[in-house]
Amino acid sequence: MSDLNLRSRMTNLLLIIPNLLLLCARLMVDPRVPAKERLLVAGAIVYALMPFDFIPDMLPFIGQVDDAYLIALTLLRLMSVTEPRVVREHWRGGGDVVELIGATALLAGRLLPKKIRRVLTSRVEAPKAPRRQSKATAVPILIEQPTADTKTI
Repeated sequence: MSDLNLRSRMTNLLLIIPNLLLLCARLMVDPRVPAKERLLVAGAIVYALMPFDFIPDMLPFIGQVDDAYLIALTLLRLMSVTEPRVVREHWRGGGDVVELIGATALLAGRLLPKKIRRVLTSRVEAPKAPRRQSKATAVPILIEQPTADTKTI
């Protein structure tokens, strides 16, 4: 995907950040959402509203990309714990919110610097596997496909 196409798609996805924040607020009052997930959703809301975070929001475009990435990761984690149906019930926008959240996480992850992406991803990890399994390992929320860098110096 070309950089211009990637940026135009991300610009469109950034326009839904207010809708994602409203979705998060609705999920905060849903009794089907576990308390720990509510805390993470509240943290994502606060992070998005703070003007000073890893990438300050005063920087046009890129300042909002980290907010969209963290919100998307938090909602992906929530959907791994609860049914995606719960998130779909609270969505008031168009399209499938589950696909939209996944696309936002992937696109924003490609635009963020690796160090910032690692810090944000480490803060929101998937819940541990049930005790029935022999090894309790962390399950990745978002699996990034390695890309070949074609840039030459």
